[in-house]
Amino acid sequence: MRSCLVDGAFGAAGKRIVIEEFLEGVECSIHALVDGSSYLLLPDCRDHKKAFDGNTGPNTGGMGTISPSGSVDEALRARICREILDPFLAGIQKDGLAFRGMLFPGLMLTAEGPKVLEFNCRWGDPETQVLVRRLKSDLLPLLEATVDGTLSDSAPEWDSRAAVCVILASGGYPGSYDKGKPISGLESAGELGDVVVFHAGTKAQGGQILTNGGRVLGVTALGQNLAGARALAYQAADRISFDGIQRRNDIGA
Repeated sequence: MRSCLVDGAFGAAGKRIVIEEFLEGVECSIHALVDGSSYLLLPDCRDHKKAFDGNTGPNTGGMGTISPSGSVDEALRARICREILDPFLAGIQKDGLAFRGMLFPGLMLTAEGPKVLEFNCRWGDPETQVLVRRLKSDLLPLLEATVDGTLSDSAPEWDSRAAVCVILASGGYPGSYDKGKPISGLESAGELGDVVVFHAGTKAQGGQILTNGGRVLGVTALGQNLAGARALAYQAADRISFDGIQRRNDIGA
């Protein structure tokens, strides 16, 4: 608090205080493609924002994700459509806004029901990593249908298995960190079946892959259940190393 309001960690943004309702519950990330007249709701997932195990430490852009979240059943999914996505769609139509793209509401699942924390007009990161791994059909036709206004005719095929993404970050993230650290073990991790390593803060230089950001890699695995996906993701993550590597060891635990 002192760093924000007194020490000016966020500049002029720290000179004004906005008091909002405290929402107690479980966070959940929702993604829906919107074509202006209809929407396609994707599977739910959950981000892990805190930097360290046990949901401790500073907030980050996300240290890992799971899908499904384990908190959304069919009844709650219908309620999210009825109370959040349907009113959003009706609202943009009433205002004459021809929005076509990805809508990403961050929700808090409270005892009173789902509440909106934020709206984003983009894919989530690292939520996208688990979503695209669970998508068995092609992504491009869904994007084209979003543009063409024909989402209501789309029926994508989803993998029933669970997905887990573990972020490998630079030491010191989300604060200051060094760049240019050589990364080893990428090929070994990629040899494991049902594992994809997504690059984020990396660069290729001199025949090597080097760290070039805070969140460096997203090690993502599929499994028959959450425990299986989690075990495989960490097995792959164990094969990757760079100086100062930082990760959470309890994603989806």
